[in-house]
Amino acid sequence: MQEIKNVNSLESLSVGRAFLKYLIPSLLGMLIMGANFIIDGIMVGNKLGAVALAGVGIAGPAYTLFAAMSLWIGIGGATLYSQAMGEKDYTKAKQIFSQSLTVIFVATLFIGITAYLFKEPLVYALGANEETYPHAFAYLQIMLLFGFIITVESALSIFVRNDGNPNLAMAAQIAFALSNVVFNSIALYVLDAGVQGVAIGTMSAAFVGLLVLSAHFFKKNTYLKFRKFKWNKKMLWAIFLIGFPSFIAEVGMSVFTVAHNVVLENLAGTAGVAAFSTLNYLHGVMLMAFLGLGSAIQPLISYYHGAQQEERKRQTVRIAIKTALGIGVGLLLVIQFWAAPIVGIFGDFPAEVTDLAVTGLKVFSLAYLFIGVNFVMMTYFQSINHVKMAIWVTAAREIILMLIFLAVLPSFFGIQGVWSAVPLSEGIVVVTIYLYYNKYFVRTSLLREN
Repeated sequence: MQEIKNVNSLESLSVGRAFLKYLIPSLLGMLIMGANFIIDGIMVGNKLGAVALAGVGIAGPAYTLFAAMSLWIGIGGATLYSQAMGEKDYTKAKQIFSQSLTVIFVATLFIGITAYLFKEPLVYALGANEETYPHAFAYLQIMLLFGFIITVESALSIFVRNDGNPNLAMAAQIAFALSNVVFNSIALYVLDAGVQGVAIGTMSAAFVGLLVLSAHFFKKNTYLKFRKFKWNKKMLWAIFLIGFPSFIAEVGMSVFTVAHNVVLENLAGTAGVAAFSTLNYLHGVMLMAFLGLGSAIQPLISYYHGAQQEERKRQTVRIAIKTALGIGVGLLLVIQFWAAPIVGIFGDFPAEVTDLAVTGLKVFSLAYLFIGVNFVMMTYFQSINHVKMAIWVTAAREIILMLIFLAVLPSFFGIQGVWSAVPLSEGIVVVTIYLYYNKYFVRTSLLREN
C-alpha cells in the first residue's frame, strides 16, 4: 500500500501544491550551488592569485563537459522514468534507471581516462601558457580521473527528484556545496595544497553529495532500484535524444562566455572583458534560479504526460510561466534600480569598467523577461517528447541567434549591440514558441472539441 501511495502522490496533490513541493527545494538547491561556485572562485583568487584562478578557468571546460554529460543522460533517462511511472509500467521505469546510471558511469569514466592519456597537449589546447599550465594541469588531471563522481552524483540527483524526493535532492546539493567550501578551505589554508587540493576537495564534496542521495535507496516506498537489464538500443536512443537539449544548454553557456569575451576584447579591450566577467558571475546565479524552475516542472510534466493527464500538464505550464515572469520582472527591477551597488560588491574597479558593467547590466537584464519562459517551455517540450522544438529553443537562444546578433549588432551600435544580443535572441525565441504552441497545441485542442 505504501508503494501505491508513493506512485500516486502526484495524482493526489493539487497541481499548485505539487508545483510548490518541487519548486522550493529546486530553487534553493540551485541557488546554493551557484553561491558555492562564486565562493570557490573567491577563495582560489584570494589565496593563490589571478594566475591560479585563470588556470582553474582554463581547465573549466572539462567540468562543463562532465556536467553536460550528466544532464544529457540524467534528464533524458529521468524524463522517460517519470513517463513510465505515469503509465504505471514500473518494470520499465527500473530498467530505464539502471541503464541510464550504467551509461553515465561507463561513458564518463571512459572519456576521463582517455583524455587523461593526452592531458599535457589537452591543457595547451584549452588555452594554457607557460604561466597558467601548472595550475591548469594540476586541476585537470584530478577532474579527468574522478569526474565520473560528479556525473553520477548529478544524474542520480535528477532521478531522486523524479522519484518524488525533491527535498533529498536539495539536501545533497547543500551537502555538496558546504562540503566543498570546508574541504577547499582546508586544502588552501591548512594543507597549502594549491589547485590540486581544490580539485580533490571538489571531488570529495561530490562524493558526500552522492552519499546523501544513497539514503533514497533505503526507503521502502521507492521504485528507484538497480535491476539487471538487457541493453535496449531503442531505449538508449530515446534517452540520448530527449536529454540532448540539456546537453546543448550546458555547452551553450561556454559558447556564451567565449563569444562575449572575444567580441568585447576587440571592442573595449581588458575593460570590456572585466565588465563582462562581473555580469557573467551575476548571470550564472540568475540562470540557476531559472534552471531550478525547469528542474521543478520536469518531473511533473513527464509524469502527467505518461499518465495522459492533459489538463494537469496545462495547469503546470501556466503556473510555471507566471512564476517565471514574476521572477524575471523582479530581477529586472532590482538591476535597473541597484545596478551600481551590485557591481560594487565585486570590487573597487576603475570608472571605465564600472560604467561598462552598470550599463551592460541594465540592458542585458531585459533578457530576464524572456529567459524564464524559454526555460519553462524548453522543459515542457522536452518532457512530452517534442525534442526538435526543445533543441530549437536551446540552440537558438544560446548559440544560433545570439552569435548572429553578436556578429552584426556591434557594427551598428557598438558595445550596446553586444549587451543587446541576448535580450533580442531570447525575445525572438519566445515568439517562435508562441507560434509553435498555437499551431500544434491550441489548434489541435480546438479540433478535438469540434
